Amino acid sequence: MAAWLAYLKSRLLLPDPPKGEEPAAADLAAALANRLRRLEAIRKAAELLVNRPRVGRDMFLRGDPETISLTKKPRFEAAIYDLLAAYARQRQQQALAHVTVKQRVVWSLAEAREALERLAGMAIEWTVLDAYLIEFCSSPEMRKTIRASAFSASLEMVREGRIEVRQDRAFAPIWMRAAKSRDRAA
Repeated sequence: MAAWLAYLKSRLLLPDPPKGEEPAAADLAAALANRLRRLEAIRKAAELLVNRPRVGRDMFLRGDPETISLTKKPRFEAAIYDLLAAYARQRQQQALAHVTVKQRVVWSLAEAREALERLAGMAIEWTVLDAYLIEFCSSPEMRKTIRASAFSASLEMVREGRIEVRQDRAFAPIWMRAAKSRDRAA
């Protein structure tokens, strides 16, 4: 293009040669103008091609057509014998499982009564029941069972007239002492 422009400029500046073999400068200028118009048209077309919407960026294709999926519903056939055999297998697996329950240690009423009879033999004055029972608590888990058993045994001993029990208000400590000898005789 540069060579063509240099040639055209030299032809326009220099006088026309006497020979008619070479084209005139005006014809060359018209040809250049025509070439420049074509170049501009090609540039516009290239710009339009570059700025066209692109698949995957500006637009997306529909993709493959979806196939029709066949949904098969299973059809089970079994006789009553098959059902019972399957049920028996399941039950047998559960029957063979071993279940172990942690053995709970409790203070029996006989032990509680024996401890309270010892206390009743020693306690002439009022004594707090929990203070006496604390020596039997070997572990924190035993505290509840010792209290419950001792309370049940103490109620039985009150009914028999062997001890006296009192509590000043709700949730206050329980006091006990041996029953007076005249109360026993009565």
